[in-house]
Amino acid sequence: MKNLAAEHVKLGFIGLGNMGSRIAQRLLAHGYKLVVFDQNPTRAEALAPNGAVSVNDIVELARSADVILSCLTNDEAVQSVYTGPKGALAGARPGTVVLEMSTVSPETSRELHKWAGRLDVDVMDVAISGSTPAAEQGTLTLLAGGSAELFDAAQPIFDAIARQYFHLGPSGAGTTMKLVVNTLLGVGMQAIAEAVVLGESAGLNRNLLLEVLSKTAVVAPAHVGKLARIERNDYSPQFPLTLMNKDFQLILSTAARGNVPMPATEAAFRVNADELARGEEQDFSAIVRRMEEEAGIAVTQAAR
Repeated sequence: MKNLAAEHVKLGFIGLGNMGSRIAQRLLAHGYKLVVFDQNPTRAEALAPNGAVSVNDIVELARSADVILSCLTNDEAVQSVYTGPKGALAGARPGTVVLEMSTVSPETSRELHKWAGRLDVDVMDVAISGSTPAAEQGTLTLLAGGSAELFDAAQPIFDAIARQYFHLGPSGAGTTMKLVVNTLLGVGMQAIAEAVVLGESAGLNRNLLLEVLSKTAVVAPAHVGKLARIERNDYSPQFPLTLMNKDFQLILSTAARGNVPMPATEAAFRVNADELARGEEQDFSAIVRRMEEEAGIAVTQAAR
């Protein structure tokens, strides 16, 4: 398989939301030619000044691309984008490569790999670990499942968007690892929320508590940045609550199939779901505010 460097391939990119748009920008900045599609045409058109070509048809995109990348919201979106007469596989030429970057069930990753294989299209699940700032800075972690040969060939693409990347095994291994990672992300935030409320209820100064907590070894790097935002009650979505909720569902469904008990994850999911029911668009760290409210702790304006 040829090296997927910028001078050798043309990329098609589907899904230009918070993560996808930033990844696409990185690829353009590293000299890749991009054809782009999003259900919201203004997102695709926003990349035109940087050299991207916007199209209104997924089949057209697939026909013109050597490598198709996608960053979509859920399993249903991935199935819709790739299958059927208007899907990417209908337009993909034999030898096309797909790097599917959505957080979906491992079963969906394996099914897509199987469908594409019948058309001589090679699919790798390349799950993303990292925030939107990390996507903008090119410091993501990528978790890949699929062909080792394709993983090696795709390293120039990975280098443009990530600080590190790992080949976990066959198809579905990347998305499986993403669920493992997001288990710790979601349960860890619930643990932080409970710890913060414990400290506040015992009389600790909220701002000092959060500052000191951020300097301890027990808080993961992914959560450290959240503490400063929590201190000023900024719950605007970087990683939306709705996506964490979707990931909790994927995690627990995968666990159920393997008869794996996950009581802490189930508890964190319940709090997440209760907060999501408010209907606000907010970050998954908003569970801290919910736990404060449930404990009867009033956060003053000065702490915002």
